[in-house]
Amino acid sequence: MTAKADLSRTDRIVLSIARLWLTLRHPVLVVRFVVKLGYLPNPAAPVRYHELLLWRKILDRNPLFVTLTDKLSAKAHIRNICPGIATPETRWSGRDAADIPAGLLAGDIVVKANHGSAMNIFVSDGEPDRTAIVRKASRWLKKRYGRRNGEWAYWPVVPTVFLEERLALSGGTIATDIKVHVCSGAICHVWAEDKHARRSLLFDREANPLPGRDPDYPAEDQALPVNARLIDYVRHAILIAPRIAGDLDYIRIDFLVTDDRLYSGEATVYSAAGYGTWTNPAIAAEIERLWRLDQSAFLRGRHKGAMGFYADALRASCQSGITSR
Repeated sequence: MTAKADLSRTDRIVLSIARLWLTLRHPVLVVRFVVKLGYLPNPAAPVRYHELLLWRKILDRNPLFVTLTDKLSAKAHIRNICPGIATPETRWSGRDAADIPAGLLAGDIVVKANHGSAMNIFVSDGEPDRTAIVRKASRWLKKRYGRRNGEWAYWPVVPTVFLEERLALSGGTIATDIKVHVCSGAICHVWAEDKHARRSLLFDREANPLPGRDPDYPAEDQALPVNARLIDYVRHAILIAPRIAGDLDYIRIDFLVTDDRLYSGEATVYSAAGYGTWTNPAIAAEIERLWRLDQSAFLRGRHKGAMGFYADALRASCQSGITSR
């Protein structure tokens, strides 16, 4: 969406009122947005990448977001859509960390929680010990993730701890992660990371390297070296990601990289909690160009009363932007 010239006076008034109302209704999210990103957002008629994610957090209640945010249900969903893709094996799951079988912690494994981010314990040769693992996992289960940044899709997820096979990721050789940003089936860009070597690289939809750096490894000397295996994996991810993403207006599809294959990882509804940045402005601009709010669950739904007036005005805004491109 780039222009509002074709909007009726009524639609402009409705969107202006909605902007004020949403800003007053969600002051903490708006203030945090300003502090992190340096500008006052328009949560009612979003145009910029971060505004679009803020709008999603506030208004879009797509039930599929909950499925994809829950790490366990996301695995089942991805296997159903792409039965041929490798998926890390779940060895055990439960809602009480004290029930974790001691025998499963004797070797190499990953302990995770399904309802949040950065909840991982990498176990190797029985270390850390079971007592420390149970203590930390129990704290995870008491935490309601996503409240601070308004990430709604985490809230309905029933907290569960699970044990997953520990993959031998190809850090230092190829990469450890490949993350594909998709809008309504179209690839925006690909983000390859080597978390072991602390390097990364961005690619376009044709698997060509892009200039610019990402928020995890922003220095230019942290660029990931390009090799034939990496390009092959990026191309493979580009083929698979749209199948997993389906018709979602925007989603990030993550993969894990080993020496011999690509594994499905996570589907990320709120990439970087809505605050991620790149040094290359073309990255965000391409997402903004491809992100079709009219394909969102919110605008495909039916609304009554004041919300109905707002939805109609936003649809008109989307149409105005689409025809002006």
